[in-house]
Amino acid sequence: MRSFTYERATSPQQAAAIVAERKGAKFLAGGTNLLDLMKLEIETPTHLVDVQDLDLDMIEETAEGGLRIGALVSNTALSADPRVMRDYAVLSRAVQAGASGQLRNKATTGGNLLQRTRCPYFYDTNMPCNKRSPGSGCAASAGYSRQLGVVGISEDCIATYPGDMAVALAVLDAVVETIRPDGTSRSIPLGDFHLLWGDTPDKETVLEHGELITGVVLPKPPGGQHYYHKVRDRASYAFALVSVAAVLQPDGTGRVAFGGVAPRPWRKDEADAALTQGAKAVVEQAFAGSATRDDNKYKIALAERTLAGILAEARS
Repeated sequence: MRSFTYERATSPQQAAAIVAERKGAKFLAGGTNLLDLMKLEIETPTHLVDVQDLDLDMIEETAEGGLRIGALVSNTALSADPRVMRDYAVLSRAVQAGASGQLRNKATTGGNLLQRTRCPYFYDTNMPCNKRSPGSGCAASAGYSRQLGVVGISEDCIATYPGDMAVALAVLDAVVETIRPDGTSRSIPLGDFHLLWGDTPDKETVLEHGELITGVVLPKPPGGQHYYHKVRDRASYAFALVSVAAVLQPDGTGRVAFGGVAPRPWRKDEADAALTQGAKAVVEQAFAGSATRDDNKYKIALAERTLAGILAEARS
């Protein structure tokens, strides 16, 4: 790990301003991903701004009938909140499917959205990686791609977004709230928050340097039946090969999102519209234009089988 300086922020705007002033500065919350990357020298911040003391750890009801989840709410607190368990069960189930209990105790809502890919070539500093070192090439493109992306990818990067929580947030139509260094705020629909890789895979979100996540807002409860199914190589402590989040209404309509397949939680309105036609029709719409490889083409069939299981469960 390379040396760095450290300070604690006393307000969201102050934290944003400090990071904006320094090119190599980063926010530190739970640190469950950032510190690991620092130890491998994949992330090399020169200054850390600790935001753990900020008053961003509450889950509050909104005037519109939804919930506002503070950026520092732990994954454990989020998944165990009675309102989340009752009205947004897909979110509670997705969070509980991620990592270990110890990590969920420390990981935060804002940090979870910003976790970086688990592509093995990204983690191997002996291999070229456009995400780690822009312009160096993508070793994964010609390498072993079983874990990697099949849709929304590019020639420069085939990595996937690894999180579970954001897949559920996508199906719930959540909005990310932020504060900029000048004190202005903005609201970013979750579907617009993570970028597709394109030719700049080192840029993963729409956040500006110094822009701090302050919370996530859920609209009023969608009702219906909530599901989160995660398929992985082992029953615990593993990232999704494919995951499916779904909110289904009694008439067969609803919303669905896929994880483990793309640079961001993957959902399309056209796929939602096909729900009454069955899993095959949904997956055909969701994965239109996919770019599979021999090692990962199974993911599309796996996504269809996983969704088919959810639809069958909903009918039973």
